[in-house]
Amino acid sequence: MFDIGVNLTSAQFSHDCDEVVALAFSAGLSGMLITGTNPEESEAAQQLAQRYTRCWSTVGVHPHDSSRWSLAVEEKIRRLAQLPGVVAVGECGLDFNRNFSTPDEQEAAFSAQLVLAAELNMPVFMHCREAHERFMTLLKPWLDKLPGAVLHCFTGTREELVDCLNHGLYIGITGWVCDERRGLGLRDMLPLIPADRLMVETDAPWLLPRDLSPKPASRRNEPAHLPHIIQRVAQWRGEDAQALSIRTDENVKRLFGIDF
Repeated sequence: MFDIGVNLTSAQFSHDCDEVVALAFSAGLSGMLITGTNPEESEAAQQLAQRYTRCWSTVGVHPHDSSRWSLAVEEKIRRLAQLPGVVAVGECGLDFNRNFSTPDEQEAAFSAQLVLAAELNMPVFMHCREAHERFMTLLKPWLDKLPGAVLHCFTGTREELVDCLNHGLYIGITGWVCDERRGLGLRDMLPLIPADRLMVETDAPWLLPRDLSPKPASRRNEPAHLPHIIQRVAQWRGEDAQALSIRTDENVKRLFGIDF
């Protein structure tokens, strides 16, 4: 089982990163994709991916950091994207829920990263929150120019999910689905996702599954919790967890062009 979203550059992992990675593989993970969210963290993610076996990284600018987008940032992301172990442009997209950067800044940075991904023939690793209509408007003209795209940590509506699937996106599911307060709607939508479009992730250190028992005292999510998430996803889809793990690994290999 491959975790497509691990924020291993987070300060929460600074003191025990080696142990976190070792524990993840001991728990049965087949690989991890380390998320880049700004120029500095993208560079750090690439370095971590080189440090650990069966790890790869993304490079990009998250919508929260879009106000920093510039020609210099674009050139740095372009350079990083061509380094060993980097398999996608992102995390990029739109987040109109928090608007840490203005919508205009987010749209400019997202569009520029779509251009860059098409130029480099790389898939995109994307974020969308409360911005679906505008997100799809910007994305759709590029879909036939990209080798593929995944919307990570999907938490949208049924209509938004169907729209994403109709346009060929892969869908990343996190421990959000284990939340008995916020995740019930997403849980009901799981059977709508074809097995060949589904990916799983922890988004660690965020989104600790609320039904995990016992809960870690730190409340920190870790990639070692991915088996719990995939067990729950398989349960709610009415599938075998091992078979689903194999299918999601196949999807990772196909989208990111990697082997593990």
